[in-house]
Amino acid sequence: MRAVPATPLASLHHSWLDRAPALGVLGLVLACSGRPAPPVATAPAPVAPGELRTPAAFDGIAERAARSQALFVEASRVLTHARCVNCHPPDEMPRQGDGHALHDPPVLRGEADRGIPALGCTTCHQDRNIELARVPGAPDWRLAPLKMAWLDRSPAAICGQLKDPARNGGRTLRQIRDHLAHDVLVGWAWQPGAGRAPAPGTQAELGALVQAWIDTGAVCPEEAKR
Repeated sequence: MRAVPATPLASLHHSWLDRAPALGVLGLVLACSGRPAPPVATAPAPVAPGELRTPAAFDGIAERAARSQALFVEASRVLTHARCVNCHPPDEMPRQGDGHALHDPPVLRGEADRGIPALGCTTCHQDRNIELARVPGAPDWRLAPLKMAWLDRSPAAICGQLKDPARNGGRTLRQIRDHLAHDVLVGWAWQPGAGRAPAPGTQAELGALVQAWIDTGAVCPEEAKR
């Protein structure tokens, strides 16, 4: 999965921050009338590329829907990382490396997303990393279904897909959270071996972010304007 820089997250709060001076004046007017001033959002502090913000870092975003969107954008830093999207391709071939190169040697997903006869995924990929051969591995190594393609998809598109039972394997949001937080194959993204860059944060931290996103209404971020 490719790491998503912090700027998309920051952009979610630009409309709040740009309005802060006006809101301050409005607050003064409302205070004189005895009415409370509207809350002003506080953008989360930056973190290192290999770290994830905690759900508490978003408590300064008073508007519930905006906080939910920001939480998902943070979680998407994992979902769009190369360790994830390389196994969520929109075609028949898995990807390799941070640049998403086509799998070498050439392989195909097959009918069950586990390769074709005589060249299945587990022909080479075992249930653990093979360090000397630099071959990654985890239990039940396979591709995600085509309808769950994430490569080159935006956080907004991935969010909509995760919420759609027709495209998420019929899972509820709670099941989605449990899958991301506990699945062993998903967990490989943080233990990829052979010098590969792991996904940011930890699997438990991803689970906490997704749970917080659900608790705030599971609101999807908007597509970035071009």
